[in-house]
Amino acid sequence: MSSTLAKIAEIEAEMARTQKNKATAHHLGLLKARLAKLRRELITPKGGGGGGPGEGFDVAKTGDARIGFVGFPSVGKSTLLSNLAGVYSEVAAYEFTTLTTVPGVIRYKGAKIQLLDLPGIIEGAKDGKGRGRQVIAVARTCNLILIVLDVLKPLGHKKIIENELEGFGIRLNSKPPNIGFKKKDKGGINLTATCPQSELDAETVKSILAEYKIHNADVTLRSDATADDLIDVVEGNSYTKPKGQLPDYTSPVVLPYSRTTVEDFCMKIHKNLIKEFKYALVWGLSVKHNPQKVGKDHTLEDEDVIQIVKK
Repeated sequence: MSSTLAKIAEIEAEMARTQKNKATAHHLGLLKARLAKLRRELITPKGGGGGGPGEGFDVAKTGDARIGFVGFPSVGKSTLLSNLAGVYSEVAAYEFTTLTTVPGVIRYKGAKIQLLDLPGIIEGAKDGKGRGRQVIAVARTCNLILIVLDVLKPLGHKKIIENELEGFGIRLNSKPPNIGFKKKDKGGINLTATCPQSELDAETVKSILAEYKIHNADVTLRSDATADDLIDVVEGNSYTKPKGQLPDYTSPVVLPYSRTTVEDFCMKIHKNLIKEFKYALVWGLSVKHNPQKVGKDHTLEDEDVIQIVKK
C-alpha cells in the first residue's frame, strides 16, 4: 500500500504544478486516469479471504436500498441509527466511535431500506490514512449517502467529507455523465461528439482508455464532457465485482456469443434454477448502473457478473 500512496502523492504533486490550459488538458487527463486507478487500488481487497484492514466493515446488502451514514467520530451517527431502527452499535469508549459497520433496517411505503452506521471518517481517507478508505469502500455500495454533522462544529467539516468522497469517485447530488461507452472486440476507438468539446479530443480519449487497457470501444459525448466524466464512466463499467464475495475469474460461465439472456445463464447452471428464480443482480456493460436488478429476459454482455436471487 505504501508504494501506491507514494505514486498517488507523486501524481498529485505533478498535477499541482501543471498549469491548466488547453495545451496541458491531454496530460492532465492521463494523470487523472492514473490517479483514479491508484485510489481504487486502496479500497480493493486483495484476494478473497477474510481478515485484512477491511475485516468487519462489509455487510451483506439486503432490502431495496442502502443508506450509509458518513461523518466524523462522535457526531451522533449511532444515536440517529438506533432512534430510526432500534440498533445499538459497538462503541469504543476511548474515542466514542463505531468500530464496525452496523446495519439496521427501516420500512418506508413498503420498501425495506438498509441503514449503515459507518465508522467515523477522518480527513485523508482518500490517501489511505486510517480506516477511512474502508469506510469509503462500503459507502460506494450505498444508494444514498447521509452526511451527519455536529451543529456545534465548523460547517467546513461538510466540505472535508465531500472532498474525501469525491476523491474516490463518489459524486454527490450529480447525474451520471451523459456519455455513451461500449467496449467491442475490434475496430479501435470510435469517438462521436454531438456537441462542441472544450476539453476532450480524440487523442485524450484514446489515451485515457489506453490507461485501462481499452483499445476498442465506441464513445459518444452527448454534452461538453471532462476527463473526470469519462473516467467515471469507464470506472463504472469495469468488470465490477459484488461486494462481499469474489466472482470466479478463472472459470467463467461460457455462453454462445449471441443474444444471451439471464434465463439462458440459469439453464446453463442447472435447469431447476429458473424454476426458483426471483430476480438477478448484474454488474457490467449490459446495465446502466452497478448493480442493477433485472429479470430473466435481460440480455447479458461479455464479462458481466451476475448474482441470482431465488424465491
